[in-house]
Amino acid sequence: MARKVLLINPNTSAATTAMMAELARAALPPALALCSATAARGAPMITSDAELATAVDEVLAIGVREAPGVAAIVVAAFGDPALALLRARVAVPVVGIGEASMQEAAAGGRRFGVATTTPGLAESIAQAVARLGLSAQFSGTRIPKDDPLRLAADPGLQDRLLGQAVRTCIEQDGAQAVVIGGGPLAQSAARLAGQFGVPVVSPVAAAMRRVAALL
Repeated sequence: MARKVLLINPNTSAATTAMMAELARAALPPALALCSATAARGAPMITSDAELATAVDEVLAIGVREAPGVAAIVVAAFGDPALALLRARVAVPVVGIGEASMQEAAAGGRRFGVATTTPGLAESIAQAVARLGLSAQFSGTRIPKDDPLRLAADPGLQDRLLGQAVRTCIEQDGAQAVVIGGGPLAQSAARLAGQFGVPVVSPVAAAMRRVAALL
């Protein structure tokens, strides 16, 4: 029987869970199966530090409950809520999409940036970069001046504005790789990949590559 990887969506949107699971499945080797879980309470899209904090208890509860039946767990929000707590509580590898994508983007000493849609999380992104010891390689975060929920409802506009943010990371900030900062942005990341002369990293796919390497 194939070993299972659990993807936990820390927001409450079942549609986002299904979308991330589809992209995650495509990034996993066939020997690994995928299952998913969605937070029962919190925000439908995490756009602030307060909403990120609310997700911690949900992620921890789901992870601890499901860990005995899986080979690895992926926390599928860019802020990696409960990542350290969950690692301390379960015996299987736990990967955060934020951590995995930034480490992948920074590989080989590359200078990297983040393009995202949530201005309320800019400071926590910088703090996460610092925790990973990558601040010297970090070119900064670029965020369109538009409401993240409005962009989520208009994929074409979201792709266009995120693409402009990626281009700014490269042309103005000198990024040699750009992370698309958000699990709900995974489809945009997939569509934008290959449009630029540098890697555009999807956090969900990066986390699955990390899981495959660990397992």
